[in-house]
Amino acid sequence: MVVAPALTPEHLDPFASPGQGRRVRTVAEMLARMMTSVAGGVLLYVSYPPHHLWWLAPVAFALLASVLGGRRACAGFTHGLLFGLGFMIPLLRWLQDFLGADFGPWPWLALSSVMALYSAAAGAGMAVVSRLPGGPVWMAALFVGSEVLRTRFPLGGFPWGKVGYGQPEGLFLPLATVGGTALLGFAVVLTGGGLAELAARLLRPKRRTPRQLVAPAAFVVVPLLAGLAAAPLVSTNADKGTRTVAVVQGNAPNDGLNLMYDTPILRRNHLQATRQLAADVRAGRVHRPDLVIWPETATDVPSDPAEDTELADAVTELGVPVLVGGRMIWPDDTTVQNTVISWDPVTGPGARYAKRELVPFAEYIPLREFAAAVTPFVADTRDMVAGTAVGVLPAAGTTVGVSICYEVAYEQVVGDSVRAGATLLAVPTNNAWYGPGEMSYQQLAMSRVAAVEYGRAVAVAATSGVSAVVEPDGSVTRQSGMYTAATLVATVPLRSTVTLATRLGAWPEWVASAVGLVALLVAIGTRLARRRACQRAVMRGRAPSTDGATD
Repeated sequence: MVVAPALTPEHLDPFASPGQGRRVRTVAEMLARMMTSVAGGVLLYVSYPPHHLWWLAPVAFALLASVLGGRRACAGFTHGLLFGLGFMIPLLRWLQDFLGADFGPWPWLALSSVMALYSAAAGAGMAVVSRLPGGPVWMAALFVGSEVLRTRFPLGGFPWGKVGYGQPEGLFLPLATVGGTALLGFAVVLTGGGLAELAARLLRPKRRTPRQLVAPAAFVVVPLLAGLAAAPLVSTNADKGTRTVAVVQGNAPNDGLNLMYDTPILRRNHLQATRQLAADVRAGRVHRPDLVIWPETATDVPSDPAEDTELADAVTELGVPVLVGGRMIWPDDTTVQNTVISWDPVTGPGARYAKRELVPFAEYIPLREFAAAVTPFVADTRDMVAGTAVGVLPAAGTTVGVSICYEVAYEQVVGDSVRAGATLLAVPTNNAWYGPGEMSYQQLAMSRVAAVEYGRAVAVAATSGVSAVVEPDGSVTRQSGMYTAATLVATVPLRSTVTLATRLGAWPEWVASAVGLVALLVAIGTRLARRRACQRAVMRGRAPSTDGATD
């Protein structure tokens, strides 16, 4: 009779070294590993705003690392895919609010699945490099590399849901001022990998020595200490003075896709809110702001904005410069741009910025003929034209860096404006499309991380919420509710100090990606060398050795 071997800590150890034996292969164990991968993705989602549980993110990656360690690439791909689905499906739930019941859940689930493929690719590589000395380091580098790829490919990429954007508060956040979201995300994933390896080594007391705990403990402690060490680099000092900023949230209907027909309502609401602000200033109820910021596409604007006399009168009545977010339509009625115009109460409309990073299948339709066969929505839309200039606008005696809505997720867009001299950042956005869910809070988190990364105050102006005023340390001093009219007034610091992250630009991303790729090549080369050695040993009549990987 064959007796099944008893489970031992060696069987459960995901970082088992070659020769320690393979784990017992049962359906129950396979399902447990798959459930662990999904649970890790769900935990990463729960760590994301608006839940304020940033510390769960390393735990999520500890679960992922615990099922990837010592496994083959195909198993790593599967577990990475499950992890990505567990994260992306709930994270992007707001896409269903945007599309509504007529489209069904398929666009939401399809986008979530495509995004999960990047985690799957990362999981495959992470499984392979986990067998190298210092495995958690190379695993973290590869995951950051997958985010770099996802941010750029295809169709301009989709940076939503980067690990770093889930850390707008907590011990890791100061690292953004050093290396941006790449370093921030790397620290989170490395800490999780260190936790997994530390737990694995603690499970094998017979083979454990104190020295074997040093490296995994360092992987956990060093990122946390680095965050604490970077904290003094985060400053709110107003080295270029201050400005009082008013953010106007006129409100919008919760109509989903039908919002495209509600522009007259948005215009009326924001003009009314602006006139009310002017009346409050005259009555002394509100301190006169130096600058007013409107949300994205709060009105249609003609190609010659000066023709809009109603808007001009509202700005004149207010008596201070206004950054007007509008949809600019050219006389031929075919060219449309998503713009922000710097409108002076005396000289009228001046410099403007057109959105550079357009949203595919929303602001423009790639593969239009194919898309038209899938959805009738395409027939009623026109492609917006992307801008080419850096988003900096002169207003109220300073230079304002502008990133329109989705652009705040692109570090190169925000970074370009800061490097061009912006001392204050503005993020006009129209989140009314996405319902009362979590999308607005996820986007606000990006602005908070950007504030720390670039050392600038950020004014977030949303049509229906969440509008906010963010200090350069990422703290929120003013915040509105959703689907309500509100005007936020706050004095913010102007800063010209350039952070290390601003100077480095995309270098931390490329370095992490290169390190991960080199580690992957080394791991593959090592495995091939072992295989050749095994084949030679067989030819010589010796027992073959294994590389320690499990399927």
